[in-house]
Amino acid sequence: MRPLKNRKRVVIVGMGFGGLNAARELAGSNLEVLCLDRQNYHLFQPLLYQVATATLDQESITYPLRALTHNWDNVEFIKTEVNGVDLKTRAVQTTEGPLAYDYLIVAAGSATNFFGNDSVQQHAFDLKKLSDAVGLRNHILSAFEQADKTEDEAERRALMTFVIVGGGPTGVEFAGALAELTHGVLIKDYPHLPVHETRIVLVEGQPHLLSPYPTPLQKYARKRIEKLGVEVRLGAMVSGAQADKVFLKDGSEINARTLFWSAGVQAAPLAATMDVPKARAGRILVEANLTLKEHPETYVIGDLAHLEVEGKSLPMLAQVAIQGGKYAAHSILACEAREEIAPFDYFDKGTMAVIGRGAAVAVSSGLQFKGFLAWLMWLGIHIMFLIGARNRLATLIGWAFDYIFYNRQVRLITDDDF
Repeated sequence: MRPLKNRKRVVIVGMGFGGLNAARELAGSNLEVLCLDRQNYHLFQPLLYQVATATLDQESITYPLRALTHNWDNVEFIKTEVNGVDLKTRAVQTTEGPLAYDYLIVAAGSATNFFGNDSVQQHAFDLKKLSDAVGLRNHILSAFEQADKTEDEAERRALMTFVIVGGGPTGVEFAGALAELTHGVLIKDYPHLPVHETRIVLVEGQPHLLSPYPTPLQKYARKRIEKLGVEVRLGAMVSGAQADKVFLKDGSEINARTLFWSAGVQAAPLAATMDVPKARAGRILVEANLTLKEHPETYVIGDLAHLEVEGKSLPMLAQVAIQGGKYAAHSILACEAREEIAPFDYFDKGTMAVIGRGAAVAVSSGLQFKGFLAWLMWLGIHIMFLIGARNRLATLIGWAFDYIFYNRQVRLITDDDF
């Protein structure tokens, strides 16, 4: 990177929703902006489960970062791994060496939280990276291939049993998509296999699904997910796992070859390398303007940041990251212009979760929506936030094809090891 003369440098760590929006807002400014990420693409994480369940191909939810930044004269992307941050010398430590900064925006996101359960971490699938989704799809489809060949009834049942831990939006959405894949699509692919016996168990420690949602929507979600054939176990917790079993704290066990974990998230590992105060799940405590108390030039946004509003921490949602990225950029520009800026004020646009074909729940502006209308809202919001016309069109076509023909074209096993 050739330094831009007489320009201050902003380094953005992580090009998820927060980092990308910060870079976009800083484009065209009189600042040198370096965007760092270990991948060369932006990933639309909310739809990873649809790659895992063969609804969408992986290219539909990714977009090359250089294709975004090459039109911004003052912005450059560097593919690198960030190992730490030296706050005193104002340098980001990368695999290519240190990068000095005048302003820093840390938007490294989150990681799956297994709460110290090593056996679960060893045997469970999660969805944080693109490779996770492709690997899980390979595993699911291979399980049916193996079940179709085996003569052992117990082994076949274990291969066709899927345990999903976590009754939040990710767990509910994945369970619904998996149920539709097995009972609506794979049942036709394997005429000699009793696919109707597929068992999908959704385990949630709380007494209800979708904890942040109003009670009527929680009840609706459970009714719809059970109608799809998903077995819901509330007030249950997983204590351990092995390759062919999942153990529950009540002493029971489930014979299953697939365990999917969506029961918790924590700050990305980068947070642990930073010697700053932290809150629950390793999230970094920030001031009302999203900066570090002792380092006002450093902004921490999105899932990595812990900021309490009215006694509650801001949720780890895409909207929080998007608004935080825009705010950090505007704050830096205001600082350069020697202007004041108000504290970060998160505007809750609502939350939503899809349960299956034509069914979803949503809360927006104090209003509750469920069923087909909520499903249409969910479709529209996700299409709008995807990057690139090709991705929007490909996703829309994929959804339409699945809805009209009840078929999924991307049920491919792409790893020879499966």
